[in-house]
Amino acid sequence: MKRHLLTLILAGSCLIFSACQTAPPAGYAEQAHIVQKRAELRDNLIKLLPEEQRKLPQAIEEAQWLADTAYKGAAAIGRINKPERWPAWRNNTLVNSSSNRLERGLCWHYQHDMYRELRRRPLLYFNIGCCVRDEKTGSEHNCVYICSKTDTWPHVWVLDAWKNAGRLIVMDGKELDYDDWQDRPASTEWLELVYPEGHRYPIEHWATVRTDEHWNKHEPSYTPKGSSTTQAQRMRENIRKGLEERNGNPISYSYEG
Repeated sequence: MKRHLLTLILAGSCLIFSACQTAPPAGYAEQAHIVQKRAELRDNLIKLLPEEQRKLPQAIEEAQWLADTAYKGAAAIGRINKPERWPAWRNNTLVNSSSNRLERGLCWHYQHDMYRELRRRPLLYFNIGCCVRDEKTGSEHNCVYICSKTDTWPHVWVLDAWKNAGRLIVMDGKELDYDDWQDRPASTEWLELVYPEGHRYPIEHWATVRTDEHWNKHEPSYTPKGSSTTQAQRMRENIRKGLEERNGNPISYSYEG
């Protein structure tokens, strides 16, 4: 009896651990508690705006779109990156290795991907930016943030899609330790060029790709050197398959993965 009970406990633990390893399932962002979080983020984004803008229907709609896209996009990005380990940071070893077991999964991959998703429409009231934690220690952590067009860092909400493998973490920029966290305008300026507002890049598009010379060297995917890499070829094949499955649509957050 004791052995049978132990077996059930171990089996249950394995199932729980296995579930934790996976990215959010399709439909995750439609669960009631996530819908509530989307509403909370919308309200917090509206509070970033000047008083005279907060009740404008267009501003409220834009804040809602950003909140919805943040949670839905993060989950879809997690599914596409296919993390194999938990916590999510343990997947870094599968990306940062010569085996190339995982194509992507580093924090700055998620940062690039989140930025891409949040730039799918022109914004009238908000801006998207990049930030970093622990840049000086060599173990930096990259995220994106949303701020009002009339303000900037640290009056922001920080979005971390990486730490929980697509289960979005939201942080109030004003409550962060500024010795650890900083704005990163250089990353924002570069990604602005890669992903202009209103772009139509498919969700499978990568801003950078790994070179064939070394597993830890990367090139912008749009350069001649980057576009000729093996990883860029796989990216183009992923894009082709994704567009075919979605009837030409660049995204479908309920489908990816």
